[in-house]
Amino acid sequence: MDPLPLEGLKVVEFTHMVMGPSVGLILGDLGADVVKVEPEGGDHTRRLLGSGAGYFPMFNRNKRSICLDLKSEAGNAAARRLVEEADVMIENFRPGALAKIGLGPDAFAESNPRLIYCSAKGFLAGPYENRTALDEVAQMMGGLAYMTGPPGRPLRAGASVIDIAGGMFGVIGILAAIERRHRTGRGGHVKCSLFETTAFLVGQHMAQKAVTGTPAAPMPARVSAWAVYDVFETARPDEQLFVGVVSDGQWAAFCEALGLDEFGRDPALALNNDRVLQRDRIIPVLRELFAGMTRDELIDRLSAISLPFAPITRPEDLFEDEHLRAANGLVEVTLEDGTTAMLPALPIEIDGRKAGVRRDLPKAGQHDADVFGGAGAH
Repeated sequence: MDPLPLEGLKVVEFTHMVMGPSVGLILGDLGADVVKVEPEGGDHTRRLLGSGAGYFPMFNRNKRSICLDLKSEAGNAAARRLVEEADVMIENFRPGALAKIGLGPDAFAESNPRLIYCSAKGFLAGPYENRTALDEVAQMMGGLAYMTGPPGRPLRAGASVIDIAGGMFGVIGILAAIERRHRTGRGGHVKCSLFETTAFLVGQHMAQKAVTGTPAAPMPARVSAWAVYDVFETARPDEQLFVGVVSDGQWAAFCEALGLDEFGRDPALALNNDRVLQRDRIIPVLRELFAGMTRDELIDRLSAISLPFAPITRPEDLFEDEHLRAANGLVEVTLEDGTTAMLPALPIEIDGRKAGVRRDLPKAGQHDADVFGGAGAH
């Protein structure tokens, strides 16, 4: 079997929660040797409840774990030795926190000039850069919560999308710095952030204002670019279906497949923009029609004409998703209590191959002896 793309890359990770660990997860899934440095007693993320209970198991596979007291002389020296031998370091401490204990980006300029030092922060350079931020903070101040909720009721997205996307940008920066290092022999300091990531994700709405002169409305109140682009109730409770008709050809096929002969023959509905203006005429008819059909029946008809559709599912439904299960889209990890769970693989194929689990979720400090050769380092 061919080696994974990042095999041989040494990564040291000083992170917690989601954004920083997601950087290490992606690099580890792609083959890097990732050593996660936890405080003595283990990363507090391991013990979160409620919506945080899934953070550690999702974002920390394919890593080795060691525990160090970075404020002790021995622990700090051990951390320094690890970084001096690493290709990449990842951290998401408060701004300046690691610099105060001699582990900032400038500390390794001479001892490891090839080091790529990745800082995952709330903000990039500017007036806000020393503020504390969270995913939710960034969503609120970056316009995403405004766009997600109904008017006057900002609502964060239903997953840690900014933490994860911010981590992905961190990986992009690291890989770009590695490519530059191939040419120059020198590393560099990569920063990724929550706020700027949010701004990038809502950039399409900013561009809409620039193009049209009209501010983008929150998604629940938006004027869609297509007349049929909505969630519909079907004959059975809790079996909703999203349907999108996004071209004139799709509209003709849609009308034929569902027996909408009057709509299909009407030249006033032949073009997309004309249909958008007559949405109030179209949607009530579709809602009544779909309410008398089962979701499976609708899916069969829409599949036959290759129309975009999606059953509305819950995250827990994905454990049994036939597509994910058939193609290694879920990977098995062992939880803290010894039970196992199937969680999403990295959503990438390289030469037809998805990344799997080489190292299960580590216990706190599980690899102290492995990393330090049996010598104490606390």
